[in-house]
Amino acid sequence: MEAVACAIELIHVYSLVHDDLPAMDDDDLRRGRPTCHKAYDEATAILVGDALQPLAFQLLARDSSLPQAPAVRLRLIDMLSEASGTFGMAGGQAIDLEVQGRELDVAAVEDMHARKTGAIISASVLMAAACAPDLAPARYEALAQFAAAIGLAFQIQDDLLDVLGDVSTLGKATGADREHAKPTHPSVIGIEASQERVHLLHQQALDALAPFGERAAPLRSLAHWLLSRNY
Repeated sequence: MEAVACAIELIHVYSLVHDDLPAMDDDDLRRGRPTCHKAYDEATAILVGDALQPLAFQLLARDSSLPQAPAVRLRLIDMLSEASGTFGMAGGQAIDLEVQGRELDVAAVEDMHARKTGAIISASVLMAAACAPDLAPARYEALAQFAAAIGLAFQIQDDLLDVLGDVSTLGKATGADREHAKPTHPSVIGIEASQERVHLLHQQALDALAPFGERAAPLRSLAHWLLSRNY
């Protein structure tokens, strides 16, 4: 599944480069280093994202380690396209920009979050599952529940880190959500309730893995890592 992981990471990095641009979140730092448009210039940052995105799909089409069945290859490309496009990450980011300065209820915030990085996290799990054609439908659904819960929890955690974190640990400026008047979980339901929501979703994700027993240990580790790592 290394090729799937690489394709997901290419989409992730492209999204971060574009997300940092002045027209988006206008960030100067990413993981403690100057963002691409600061280290180079805006045109270079745009082209970097433009190059990384198709490279992800080229990898899915060509990598010899993936199943050779054309139907599986097309399924992987389709899944990543949906997760990163209008119905996924790009659509979620468009909503994020549109609703700045507006009030949303928590259901609308969660719908927006489910489309952003949450969609990419879900794709990373379900694309791997799509490479196992003999996987029972019930187990595929269990993985879908796990991925949806952990993806949303990750986004809420990211909102919390923007309020509670600092540059030295996050490697980027904090307080950007408040500065841009973004509706987030902390701004809508408060910090404590947001933390409780993360814990609840984390537990739901772990519960969804019950049918897999000890074989799901890597996914449990992934869940812990995603919710503890600072971006």
